[in-house]
Amino acid sequence: MKFGERRGTLPDGTPFLMRVPEGWNGVLIRDMDFASAGDVPADEVLLASTGATGGSADRYVDMLARGYAIAGTARHPLDFFQYDPVHEIAMLDEVLARFEAEFERPVRVIQYGGSGGGHLSLAVAEEFSDRVDGAIAFDAHTPVWIMNTHLDMWFALRALIGPEAEAAGVARLDELLVTGLPNAGMRRVGDTIAYLPDAAIEQSWRAAIDAAQRTPLGRARIALAITLGQWPAWGSGLHPAPRLDDPVGLQHSMYHLVHQDALNAGGAGRIIFENAGRGQQLSWNTGVDYAAFFANGNEHYRHAVAQLYEEAGLNVDADLARVNAAPRVEASEFALEFWKAPGRTVSGKPRVPVLRVHGLGDTAVPFSLAEGYRERTHAMGREDLVRFAFVDAAGHLAANTAESAALLEVMTRRLDTGSWDDTAPTSLNHMASVLDPNTPARFADVDERGLAVRRYNRTWIPDA
Repeated sequence: MKFGERRGTLPDGTPFLMRVPEGWNGVLIRDMDFASAGDVPADEVLLASTGATGGSADRYVDMLARGYAIAGTARHPLDFFQYDPVHEIAMLDEVLARFEAEFERPVRVIQYGGSGGGHLSLAVAEEFSDRVDGAIAFDAHTPVWIMNTHLDMWFALRALIGPEAEAAGVARLDELLVTGLPNAGMRRVGDTIAYLPDAAIEQSWRAAIDAAQRTPLGRARIALAITLGQWPAWGSGLHPAPRLDDPVGLQHSMYHLVHQDALNAGGAGRIIFENAGRGQQLSWNTGVDYAAFFANGNEHYRHAVAQLYEEAGLNVDADLARVNAAPRVEASEFALEFWKAPGRTVSGKPRVPVLRVHGLGDTAVPFSLAEGYRERTHAMGREDLVRFAFVDAAGHLAANTAESAALLEVMTRRLDTGSWDDTAPTSLNHMASVLDPNTPARFADVDERGLAVRRYNRTWIPDA
């Protein structure tokens, strides 16, 4: 496969990359992470596009092979200290201007991205849509939303298993383990700045979690914390998805999840997001009623919690009161003022068609955030512009090449016709199988899988 290429560095130090395939279809995919995740050497692109590598082609290679041009950036080297979605959008606009100067004006531009790039896709669709025609967002975080969701689970865990762990001398779970410290864990690795989690914090959490898992009450408390935080019960990659009607198996899966995620207790993105707001706290639980949060939890999780507490000989209401009585975390008004700016959060008001995609076993950004965005788009009367798809897979950004191809096809048809094709999981899986017969697609229905929450707990709409 032949393609034209331009690469370089923008004036602020952000790398960029553009590739246009021979026989370009006129559509440009714009992705914040293309210059890093998609920077496959030209000879490897050729091998992957012909199947000579023996494995499934990278999604960017697949896009090029299907006639799409791709342009985008990489994360800035100082992103840990200067993260700002508004600036990233400006850099993508600069890349688009350079693309038009170097090649030609695209017939259509689709914003595409995952995680932070997924948030960018939503933000572009809402507030900076004049340069794009549609947006696809994979496992999108929204900074304040996701940090509050992280806070709830780890806050509940600390309140529920911390006192016993400390009394037994197993571990000490103090305030820093939930809220984090700006720059804590920052290390220079070679020529770059990297986030290396604090090993002592990780060990303390894992010791406390292991101690809790050895008792009936501790197991019940782990399940309660997961439910309060609207976290998936599955996603560690250590075992298949548990049956939802098996409280013991469900709880065991929850244990593996929190044990694994203790690597980043309180949320791996917290350092980046807090540094952006001058190191100030952006999440809070003042005024939160955790009993109401429990009522919003998944019905299967709540059933498992009730049975586990019954077996442990304690009423769950007593532990909900315990969590509610714990000293609260207060947000910085300065931080919230920073994060409420257009582009740094979302409100559910897209101006162009949006496909929001999320993995059901994503523990970095739980899919409950997508459910919250669904509520917002309905509240704002924008539901006709948005469709949702869920992938039954563990891990963050787990969507495969076939699933990506199907979603691009759905978006293309929506932009061509002005109407959405059927986006039910069966239809998406069929479309993916036609586009890529060698890669099984795993689109699934949240309700049919029994994973839905009543409503997302942590939607934040500034000044609402």
